[in-house]
Amino acid sequence: MRIRLFKYLFLGIALACSHAVLAITPISNDTLPQASKKEQRQAKRALKKERNKNRNFHYNILGGPSYSPDYGLLVGGNMLMTFSTSPKDKELPRSVLPVAMAFIFKGGLNLQTRPQLFFKEDRFRIFGQLLYKNTAENFYGIGYSTNKNYARGEGSSLYKYSGFQINPQFLFRIGESDFFVGPQIDLNLDKIMKPAAGIIANPDYVLAGGNADGYKRFSSGLGIMASYDTRDVPANAYKGIYMNLQASFYHKILGSDNNFYQLLLDYRQYKSVGERKTFAWTVQSKNVFGDVPLNKYALSGTPFDLRGYYMGQYRDKTSHVVIAEYRQMINTDQGNFIKKMLHHLGFAVWGGCGFMGPNPVKLEGVLPNFGAGIRIEVQPRMNIRFDFGRNVVNKQNLFYFNVTEAF
Repeated sequence: MRIRLFKYLFLGIALACSHAVLAITPISNDTLPQASKKEQRQAKRALKKERNKNRNFHYNILGGPSYSPDYGLLVGGNMLMTFSTSPKDKELPRSVLPVAMAFIFKGGLNLQTRPQLFFKEDRFRIFGQLLYKNTAENFYGIGYSTNKNYARGEGSSLYKYSGFQINPQFLFRIGESDFFVGPQIDLNLDKIMKPAAGIIANPDYVLAGGNADGYKRFSSGLGIMASYDTRDVPANAYKGIYMNLQASFYHKILGSDNNFYQLLLDYRQYKSVGERKTFAWTVQSKNVFGDVPLNKYALSGTPFDLRGYYMGQYRDKTSHVVIAEYRQMINTDQGNFIKKMLHHLGFAVWGGCGFMGPNPVKLEGVLPNFGAGIRIEVQPRMNIRFDFGRNVVNKQNLFYFNVTEAF
């Protein structure tokens, strides 16, 4: 009896298993229509697009052999990282962390990042700059006339530079307004090594304390910032206004080698003139006072203003800049691959002028500037730019490769 019971139990289990196997056995491919290869590719692209849409951290890396007007041939790379510090908050601007790296063929390394980080429903921001350089650079003296006529070359202006800058800026929103206020810290180490014979004999270099062995200064400062910001996307605004005022003091009580002061004014405005078409303009004023180290003078001509002038080619205690720029991306219906590629391309043209002198009202030189560039959108509202700028005074052209817009 017991054996027969086990026999029926075994047969029941076997029958149940056979039904389960039939239930999970896939239907033969012959019974269903096969998806075409085109439909499979479309499904994969849709899945990838959905995954990217839900992903918080995005990055792009561009690199390879390149050329810089200040460093010559190099192997460089730009990384653009964007993310939200609070992914559930759809109104919070995405934080931007661009990183530029350059390994220079003549010997040297340049690392730089200019972060824009947004926190707590955009009630708290961290901006600033982190920089490390070990490169060959040039010193042209101080003042418009000296800079304009100073010959650039290994025997006249070239030196070996080593140094860093740590400049975090902390901004707190005032109530529900568009005003922000906060402190900043600025730490700089600047070392001039192996100066050319022309530098050693330069009166400005000698007066600052430089000699044949070089020049070294540490600057440590504290400052206060106040800004007004209505830009729709700070890294690449289509509309809005940005105003910023910075006042900093560098003193021996803070560990600085020199006592001096810095005042920066920055006004930018953006107006949309069509779909992905923007007219932007800026007025900037950089001013330093006191016993200013050679590497902390106000520079006229950087990748972020008068593109076309060598970095540091013009320096004095005051630099004023006015620039207007038109930016346009190509708008297509993205109906095919070529149109999709074109949709990520654009261009910019600009014109402006710089003014420099020994103080904010005594200006000695005018620096006209104009140029054009190509824009490649690598993330929504995030561009890589290739700019070609003209130095009217010295009749030279310079090429730039950077992440995000100039201003």
